[in-house]
Order: sequence, then structure tokens, then C-alpha cells
Amino acid sequence: MESSTPLKLDHPSAALPAPVETGLRRSMGPRHLIMIAMGGVIGSGLFLSSGYTISQAGPLGAVIAYLVGALVVYLVMACLGELAIAYPVSGAFHIYASRSIGPATGFATAWLYWLCWAVAIGSEFTASGLLMQRWFPDIEVWVWCLVFAAMLFGFNAFSSKFFGESEFWFSIVKVGAIIALIVFGGAALFGFHPLSESNNHPFLLENFNTSGGLFPNGFTGVLVTALAVFYAFSGSELIGVAAGETKDPAKNIPKAMRSTVIRLLIFFVGAIAVIAATVPFDQVGLDESPFVTVFSSVGIPFAADIMNFVIITALLSAGNSGLFSCARMLYSLADEGHAPRALKRLTRRGIPLIALSVSMVGGLASLVSSVAAPETVYLALVSIAGFAVVGVWMSITASHFFHRRAFVRNGGRVADLAYKAPLFPLVPILAFALCLVSLVGIAFDPSQIAALYFGVPFVAACYLFFHFRYGRKSRAKRPA
Repeated sequence: MESSTPLKLDHPSAALPAPVETGLRRSMGPRHLIMIAMGGVIGSGLFLSSGYTISQAGPLGAVIAYLVGALVVYLVMACLGELAIAYPVSGAFHIYASRSIGPATGFATAWLYWLCWAVAIGSEFTASGLLMQRWFPDIEVWVWCLVFAAMLFGFNAFSSKFFGESEFWFSIVKVGAIIALIVFGGAALFGFHPLSESNNHPFLLENFNTSGGLFPNGFTGVLVTALAVFYAFSGSELIGVAAGETKDPAKNIPKAMRSTVIRLLIFFVGAIAVIAATVPFDQVGLDESPFVTVFSSVGIPFAADIMNFVIITALLSAGNSGLFSCARMLYSLADEGHAPRALKRLTRRGIPLIALSVSMVGGLASLVSSVAAPETVYLALVSIAGFAVVGVWMSITASHFFHRRAFVRNGGRVADLAYKAPLFPLVPILAFALCLVSLVGIAFDPSQIAALYFGVPFVAACYLFFHFRYGRKSRAKRPA
């Protein structure tokens, strides 16, 4: 398909468009980018949903599923790196698709990503509220949702630099918790657990050999958990969302992406391996964080309460990143003329406050889930958000495929790119295929199939709305 905007790439510098004066401030450096991505990723997908993954896929299957997830993240980030430098604008995912595939796909991608984080915000609030009941069992979950929503709104409404700084320190707390889990949980697996009251703590990987074998639910258990795993890794692409507010994107974006992928691989796979080896697969679920279970089994005094606090901080941090992403996506849509112009208004500090306020409404889904069924509805929210992020990853990889082809076709030299994804076209094709397989897999899981029932019609509705609302205008703008 042809691009909606011609790519005049006869000169290497043409790959980098002139800076767009959007009013957003370029105030974030590489450390902010890394921690924003880490903050978006390390949330309920790891601290809560990992229990579901282990219970469905089994210990070894869960480790394999997260390794595959890390591979997909690397492939998507490789594609994203090239696109983010070519189009360094805030909320840029739909810009990639609009320029490389077509404006309707860009429109659908933008709203799909907004849905992803709007729903994710709700799931983070719900999970935080559930964990708060450990200390305040008489206070309803929805009350905590309102408290946390007001707090995160304040963080985002002040300034992008303040948001980046707060996310940096939030993420340090979360990373510290994961390192502690790997160190103390790993030591216990080697037999060093002097504070544990139990004398039958599992040794090394003996939990991996379950009564049902290495894959107690069959290898299909790994397939059906793929979407939940991909959701756990969602947020890594936030580096692309923040590209328009980043200093020296050609230098800082690739650096941040490489560091993010390496850290996610170590932290996620390491944490999952320790959890799977410590907690029997048939005893994990959504009623308690596996992190709390592991620290309780090790026997560290007050560890469960400390970890409960850390996990709540982690969930709110992920919601903080999600709210930032939602607001920038709506701002970018308005800037393109595909959303109400009011969403483009900025405060004196460069904050799209109206877009931020509208995005917070998406967190109201948390109130519904906390009242109706906090455990079952929470899993449905995770599934829908997982569908959305996988759809966006597919859009990113397809955009990279068509962008690189157009770049070369218009006389560009791949060697002149500031950053180029390796092994083209294998990387975007493989990433797209693995994402597609994960969507097929959830059709076999009754608890997640709601994501298809909701996600597919939503995407179709976006295309239809764009066709009837903007289709003629977009065709009129196409070059003859």
C-alpha cells in the first residue's frame, strides 16, 4: 500500500523530518526514557498476572513463554528504533502507520493504543486496590481507585520533566524489588533460607517436574498464555511515545532501547524462573501476588507487607506511564485533525491537560471491575489490553516493513540511517507472525477470548468511522 505522504528520501538527512513545533517540551534524557519504559512494563503483568501464566503453562512453560515475549519485545523495539528516529514526534505510533501504510491504519492504531492504556490504567488501579485490602479490608476497592487516580493525575498535570523524574524514582523501587526477589528467592532455592519456618522448601528446579510432567496442561498452555505475557511486556514501546519530548532522539532513543531490552530480559525471566521454582504451579493465581508468596516462603520478617507496598508502588508507576501515553496519543490525534481540536490545547508548562483529563476517564473501568468481580473481570481487562498492545506491535512492525521499502525505493541508502533494524525483512516479518500467533492462541482460552470479541469489532469500527468521517478529506490530500 502506498504512503499517504510521499517519502522524499533522496538525501540521507531527509529521513529525519524538520522539527515540528508542537509546544511539547524536549526535556527528557536517556535515563528518563529507560525508566519510563521500565515503569510502563513492570506492573500488574509481572507482579500479578505472572501467577496466572505459571498456573496455565506450568513452571517450564511460563519461563519459555516469557523468553518468547522477550524475543518479540526485541524484534518490535528494533523496528521501533528506526521509526522513532525517522518520525521523532510525541505519540508517534499512528504517525508511523499513517505515513508508511495509510491514514486509516494510523487512526485505528492510535485509538487501539489509547484503549490499551486506558484499560491498563483501570487494571493497575484495580490491582492496587485489591492489594490495599491486605491492610484495610473494610475499605472498598473503588475508594482506593479514586485516591490513586487523583494522585497520578497530579503527577502528569505538572510538567513532562516532573513526570519523567517521578517515573525514574518509581522504577528504581520496582527494579530493586525484582532484584531482591531474584537474590533472596534464588538463595533459598540453593538451600540458604535460615529464616524460613518450613523445612521442605523446594531445592533448585524440582518444582519444574510436576505430577503432570514438564507441561502439565500440555504445550497449548504455553500458547494460550502468550497474550498475557505480551501484555506483561507492554510499555516497552513507550520510548516511541516519548520521542517528541526527548533530547537528541537520534542518539538517546537507540541507547535507551538497547538498555531496556537487556534489563527486561534479565529481570522478567529471572523473576519468573525463581517464582516458578518456588511456588507449585497449582497454588498460584490472582488472589495473591507471587512476589508476596515467595518472600513469605523465604521467611524474611515483614517481607510480605514490604513487598505489598512495593508492588502497589509498581502498579501505580505503570499506571502513571499509561496515563502519560494516553494523553500524548490523544494530543497527537488532535494535531493530525483526527480528534477534537480541544485535545490539542496545552498549559503554560506544555501539558495537554484536556487530553489528560479525557484519558483518566478510561480508568473508570477499574471501578466497574472492582465492584462486579475484581478477579475475573480484572483478567478480562488484562486480555483486552493485551489484544490492543499486540495489535499496536503488529502495526509498528508492518510500518517498519513498508517504511524501509519506501526509503530504499526513493533512493535512500540503508547505511546512512542513524539507526537501522538488523536482518531486514526477517525482523518485522517474524515479529508480526509471532504477534498474530498470540492472538490465535487466546481463542482456545475461555477466560481471555473476550479480548477477541471486543478487540476485533473495535478495530473494524475504527476503520469504518475513519472511512465515513475522514476518508474523503484524506483522499483529497493525496498527491496526484
